[in-house]
Amino acid sequence: MGVRIRQAGERDREAVVRLLDEAFMHDPVSSWVFPDEAHRRRVHGVFLGIFLDAALTEGRVDMTEDGTAAALWLQVPAQAPEEEDDTPARMREIADPDNERAELVGRLTGAVHPQGRAHEYLLLIAVSPERQGEGLGTALLAPALERCDREGVPAYLEASSARSCRLYERLGFAFTDRSVQLPDGPLMWPMWREPVAPGSEGMAPTTAP
Repeated sequence: MGVRIRQAGERDREAVVRLLDEAFMHDPVSSWVFPDEAHRRRVHGVFLGIFLDAALTEGRVDMTEDGTAAALWLQVPAQAPEEEDDTPARMREIADPDNERAELVGRLTGAVHPQGRAHEYLLLIAVSPERQGEGLGTALLAPALERCDREGVPAYLEASSARSCRLYERLGFAFTDRSVQLPDGPLMWPMWREPVAPGSEGMAPTTAP
């Protein structure tokens, strides 16, 4: 499908936050972090906006020209940071200070994040609810994954549902065998994708470090 994609900037922040809020409002992980739907609607956009600000500042945000889909990427270096990542604590402090789950989800996913190899980290990908099922997510990710292949860079993500796992498997990602079990909540599936060498057929082996 012909989908025009551009890189988002700070001027797009409000629109992308609104898209993230709508796309993940009933996501299993969002519903676990904020069990009360009325409360979720008040703080959810603020919470996801922290992811967006990180991508705008330190990574890249790809979005469709019509604003119906967006993907947030970070470049993760091979070496782990010397200082402890305070992002989970800041997410809780900014979005929902009395909610320990707003911090715990980041702690648990951070504990299984692969180290030792530089890679592209897909923080979030959102498609407007009324446009889901049209292939926009695949079209949005294709150029980024092609770039990973050209540059020989792996990619990583955490899938929040079995349905999204199947989508990512079709794009060459594979489960890392280290799931994240949210306490009294859903599973998350960390997934890794090795770059595909030019001219090779099929997908490359998908072994995480």
